[in-house]
Amino acid sequence: MTISKVPDPQQLDVNAISRISEGTCIQGEFSSMTDIRVDGTVNGKMFSSGRIVVGEKARIEGSLFCSDLDLWGEVTGDIFVKNLLSLKSSATVEGNLHVRRLQVEVGATLNGTCKMITEEEFDETVAKLASEPVQVEDLD
Repeated sequence: MTISKVPDPQQLDVNAISRISEGTCIQGEFSSMTDIRVDGTVNGKMFSSGRIVVGEKARIEGSLFCSDLDLWGEVTGDIFVKNLLSLKSSATVEGNLHVRRLQVEVGATLNGTCKMITEEEFDETVAKLASEPVQVEDLD
């Protein structure tokens, strides 16, 4: 097994965006040091040091952890946002929100609870998850 070095955030291209296009399905945990744009389907946890943008046709089943989130599509799972969560008019959330700031447009749907958290609480939650052992399934 090869362990790759985590890139220095100061060396990353600020315009770099990881994209999950419409028609693409990701199974499992997904993380990026840069922004993420989702227009496809994700089944699993997503981590971003930057912004996650969930398009109108996107569907996510799993937890999201990011600095900022713009949500037009569907999320089934808990959402943890260090700064601002913006629920757009077409957004649907089935899960709990843990956010520092929240903006909701008329028409957005939330079925769950909302807890306002500090940056420190966000960092503690992510650190706790990072220290948990990863479960690897047998691929044979």
